[in-house]
Amino acid sequence: MAGFLRLGLLVSMKLTLQENLKKNTMKKLFGLMILAAAATTADAQLFYVQGGVNFANISSNADGDVEDNAMLTSFNAGVMGRFGLSKVVDLESGILLTGRGSKAETYFNGGADYVKSKFNPMYIEVPLNVIVNVPLATNTGLFFNAGPYAAVGIGGKSKLDSKIGPFQSTSENDIKFSNDDPFTSEQDDAAYDKLKRFDFGVNLGAGLDLNKIILKANYGLGLTKINSTESNNSADDKNKYRTITVSVGIPLGR
Repeated sequence: MAGFLRLGLLVSMKLTLQENLKKNTMKKLFGLMILAAAATTADAQLFYVQGGVNFANISSNADGDVEDNAMLTSFNAGVMGRFGLSKVVDLESGILLTGRGSKAETYFNGGADYVKSKFNPMYIEVPLNVIVNVPLATNTGLFFNAGPYAAVGIGGKSKLDSKIGPFQSTSENDIKFSNDDPFTSEQDDAAYDKLKRFDFGVNLGAGLDLNKIILKANYGLGLTKINSTESNNSADDKNKYRTITVSVGIPLGR
């Protein structure tokens, strides 16, 4: 009996150690992303505070298409920096708090009954964009941006509202993320009710630099299947983030 107790204790200690190691790995990776963003923008020639609206969605078929009525409104906010490499081509990076997700609404009995759900995870995103500037007038220009991004999930909520006849209910839950190592092919800590902690993708956008204000429109094309049980991101383009952002930037010290 004592042998079984010792064995159980050892197994429990091993599992606890593994879980702590995974959590420490996530903390280190999150810290590295923050440091990378800080280091990348440390020599920036232009800083600006950014904020705006996200129109978030998730691809619903193998071709990566989305359902328009599933679009969820969220937000983005953060600090960005540009290096001033040249008047035509530049690099941009920074750190953003940004919302992803989608919604679904189903109505019955002429709209009297319904089931509504919202899924709104929040991420810290570090983009790296190539900027191509097209001067229009003095201190005014059009620009195009493209480049990769990496994002780490930090929280969010899922909400369900329903009304069937006289019965109404509302429930809200915290979104769960797996403690996966993104540098391995295995999906550690995977479960159907958990998202992958890390998301990777590509940003494509354009905007206007009006000197005292920067107007931007961007499309975030997620390349990672978001559910933690999905291990093959290249199998098809279903279950990936698609996010349109419209934002305003306020340059600092210009």
